[in-house]
Amino acid sequence: MKDYERGKEKQTAETIMKKKQFIKAEMDRQISAELSEKIWKQSTALLARILRKYADIPDGVHAHTDVFIFPSAAVYLMAQKYVRKEQAYSFIENAAAERTEKLGSMLAKTMKLPFVRDIFINMMDRMTKKKFGKECGFQNRFYPKKKGEYRMDILACPYCKYFTELGCPELTKIFCENDERGYGNLPGLKFERKTTLGKGGDRCNFYFRKV
Repeated sequence: MKDYERGKEKQTAETIMKKKQFIKAEMDRQISAELSEKIWKQSTALLARILRKYADIPDGVHAHTDVFIFPSAAVYLMAQKYVRKEQAYSFIENAAAERTEKLGSMLAKTMKLPFVRDIFINMMDRMTKKKFGKECGFQNRFYPKKKGEYRMDILACPYCKYFTELGCPELTKIFCENDERGYGNLPGLKFERKTTLGKGGDRCNFYFRKV
């Protein structure tokens, strides 16, 4: 089944959901295997409909919607037909927290080498402009570079936009918190954040500095 096509690349709801088995594993921990499988199949069908609806959005935006936003929304919305909203939310939140904390631990190990911290700071400027810039559906405020630190604000993002359009804006907060889980405990680096869009702020601020 083809849900959408971008050039030579094709994605289906099935192939996307295969990469989201960590969410399924969290569901399996909380509810019966039978109910978990039922929700999963129906979520896959809902994801297919969402992909078709948004097939024409820019490729850079697809990099976020198809990997994170749409599958999370599909599971969350479908799960609410069978469990309480709070439990459906925990499926996404717990799975995201566990996965991001593991990635954060891996990144922290590399940061024990002092020279890696400088590489990380320098890389953040290029990485955020490429993966979290205008072409990917974000609006940003970039600050002048200073040695040993990196600062940037996200003023609008596809997570807020598409989660809101799909009727589940509350999921945005989970992905804001993923930044804190991933970057909050890096040796020799301090990640400071005061506000996020997902928590009702006017921006998501990113501030890294060597300590």
